[in-house]
Parts: sequence; structure tokens; C-alpha cells
Amino acid sequence: MLIKLKIMISRRTLFWMALAALLIGLWPPALTPYGTTGEENILAQGRGMLQWAYTAVRPAPRLAPFDVEPTGIQTQFGVNTFLQTEALPEVRDESLQKINAAGFRLIRQQFVWEDIEIAGKGDFLDKRNLDVYPEGISAWEKYDNIVDLAEANDIEILARLDNPPAWTRALTNTVGTLAPPDDYSDYGDYVETVVTRYKGRIKYYQLWNEPNIFPEWGTMCEPNGSEQCIRPEAFSLLMCEGYKRAKAADPNAIILSGTMAPTVALNYRDLNDLIYLERIYASGGGDCFDVLSVQGYGLFSGATDQRLRPSVINYPHNLLLRDVMVRHGDAHKPIWISELGWNVVPDGMPQTFGQVSEEEQARYAVEAYERILTEWPWVEVGAYWFFKEAGEDRSQPKYFFRLMEPNFTPMPAYTALAEALPSMTEANYPGRLFFAWQASRRWFLLAGAAILFWQLLDWGRRRDIE
Repeated sequence: MLIKLKIMISRRTLFWMALAALLIGLWPPALTPYGTTGEENILAQGRGMLQWAYTAVRPAPRLAPFDVEPTGIQTQFGVNTFLQTEALPEVRDESLQKINAAGFRLIRQQFVWEDIEIAGKGDFLDKRNLDVYPEGISAWEKYDNIVDLAEANDIEILARLDNPPAWTRALTNTVGTLAPPDDYSDYGDYVETVVTRYKGRIKYYQLWNEPNIFPEWGTMCEPNGSEQCIRPEAFSLLMCEGYKRAKAADPNAIILSGTMAPTVALNYRDLNDLIYLERIYASGGGDCFDVLSVQGYGLFSGATDQRLRPSVINYPHNLLLRDVMVRHGDAHKPIWISELGWNVVPDGMPQTFGQVSEEEQARYAVEAYERILTEWPWVEVGAYWFFKEAGEDRSQPKYFFRLMEPNFTPMPAYTALAEALPSMTEANYPGRLFFAWQASRRWFLLAGAAILFWQLLDWGRRRDIE
């Protein structure tokens, strides 16, 4: 009798232990369905919770959250700008004033190669408006003004270096205006020239943008595999040339990798960013950046979305890229989210970048920065896409990411960020126990499920005996 009682107690203990293990493994990261899925609709939340459960049983990404060595940047809050398209210096100045007022302390600003070294190698004279300037003007003038105004408004610059001029390619712009130069040393010369000119004034540089998708690596790609097809190995050579030349010009410069577009495509024109990054490391490109630059678009779900699948693009997609970094020995390097945002494209237009309401865009924008500061120690900066454009082009879905209209009319997202960012003064990351739980939760699930399955088999066996 005593033995049977002990066996029953043991079975009962095992049962409760199994349930506890399942609970530990399946405990949601947020107490509301929205907080877990980022979905607004009840049905979508239900579907999202099931998808999140699938995430929970998969191997967790290796994050090494406390191994990151900071670059020294003083802000987590950045925004993308197109100041080079603003004709008037006073408009650039007003833009930077409003950027500062919202709490942003960094702009990601393109220094357009074809707008600086226009007519030929070493030619920095802009002769495109000879009717106004008969002798031409310095192509640097506009960019010098941007740097001056950024300093006056206490804003740092992340300079994006890409978009080669036509003369760098034998086929000129017939292969696309964004195609790489024929001779990568031309790109190295350009990078070194820019870094030398702004040494001590600009510290952060990004080498190229979205080399893993069409048309950012050219437009003459055919299924037979021409040089204009997506080639991570070729991009690694270009990036390493730029990295070497930038460091030669300014050893203190911090170099960001070319931002990879988040995509699940697997073809000769567009390549999944996880695979692309793996091939960058395989070809030696991991030695040629100090910070991994990624993108953080939410598309159809909000910033709180906790689901994580390689076949889905959502805001926490950077965790999967972080896993690739850690596996290749780059845990010490931070990630910068160079573009993040949600699109308020109207009904009837292509929803290429998802679709949310203006109210949702504003709320998600704030929650995006809150998540960086409370969950992701490896993410050093998030740069919103984007502040404003010089002109109004409502025919393009891209336009509807803006924080402000061209005439400085603020969108709800700008207002929400301007209210929230100044109060976000300190990060508050979880402790090591939280990340240990995240990494081991699937083992709790497997152990709990295994015990319950064994007890079910044992219960059936005992019934047969009886």
C-alpha cells in the first residue's frame, strides 16, 4: 500500500512538473495578445498566438546580449533625411531644427557619389546649371552646408556612401543608376575622399545600401548569372575596399555594412538577407565592418510582435541576423537599424510595404524605440524612415512613410515621437536570467511534453493490465 502511494505521488509530482515545464516554456513574453503578436484584429491575434507558439518550440537565436562593445554613439534615436534634395539652405536648417526638437540626435544622410564626382574621376565641379552658374559651382558646397547645419543643431551624421556616377561603368547607366562601378578602387577613392574631407566632423559611414535586392546592384541581371546579378562575394570585395580606404583616411571612423533589405526571396535578382549575410561571412566580408546595418520594417504587424520565423518579415527580424553574427564570432559588434517604420499607404495603392493607419503608425513608432531600449542590448541605434521629402509624390507607396509633409506639416507619428523620445533617457534591459530563459524555453517544452507522453503511455499500459 505504501509503495503504491509513493508511486501515485511520484506520478502526480511528475505530472505537475511536466505542466510547470510547459508553462515555463509557453509563458508569453507579454500579457496581452497584442503585446505578443503586434496584431490589432482579434482573429489575427489568435492566429498570431499559434504562430508565436511555433516560434517558442524552435531553437532560439544566439544573441550574446552582453558581449556588445559600444561604438560611442550618444543616441539611440536617428532619422533618415534627404537634405541633398532641398534646394534652399534655410529649408535644410529648419528640417534639422525640427529633427532636433523631436529628440533625434542622428541623421542617416546620403552623400550621393553621382552628385559629388559628377562628370569624371576627380572632377568635383557641378556644371549642370551653367545658365545660372556659368563657371559651375563646387559639388561639395551643398554637402558642406549639411555638415555645418548638423553641427549647429547638435546632430551627428551617418553618411551613406553609394549611387555611383555613370562614368564609373563602361555601360554607363544602361545597367542601372545604382549598379556598382566596374573598378572597385574608384569606389575606394570616393570613400577615402569623403572621409578625408570630413575627418573629425563625421564619424559614422555606411558602405552601400540594399545590395541584396533589385535594382540596388544593377538592372542587367539575367537568369544565366551576369555580373549584375546579386553576388554577396562581389559586394564583400566592394565593401572591403571601402572599409580599407575609410580606415586609412580616418582610423577612428566607424564603418557600417551596407544595409541588407529584409526579404524572403531566393532568386538571382533578390536574395534573402540571412543567406546573403552568411555568404558575406564566407567570403571574408565580416572583417570589413564595425557595425552590422539592418532594417526594421514592421509591414503589417506592430513593433511588439514577438513571432520569429525566417520566412516572415517583421520588426524583430534583426534577432535572426544577430544569430548569424554571433555564430561567426561577431558578438562584440552592435547592430544599427538603419531604416524602421510603418507605411500609411491609402487604399487602392500597392501595399508593398504593408499598410497601417496614421494612429497605428504613430503608436508603433514609439513602441519601436521602447523595444530597442527595453529588450535589445545589441541594437545601438534605430533610424526612422523617413523625415520628409522635398516634393510631394503621392503616386509612390514609399511617400507614405514620412514623418512630415514637404511643407513641414507634421504627421501623427512625428508628434508622437516628439512627445515620447525626450523622456526616453535610459535603457532598461532584462537581466541575464531573462535571456537564459528565452534560450532554454524549448527544452522546458520538450521535457514537459515528453513526460506527459510517457505518462499517457503508462496510463494506457496500466489500464490494459487492470
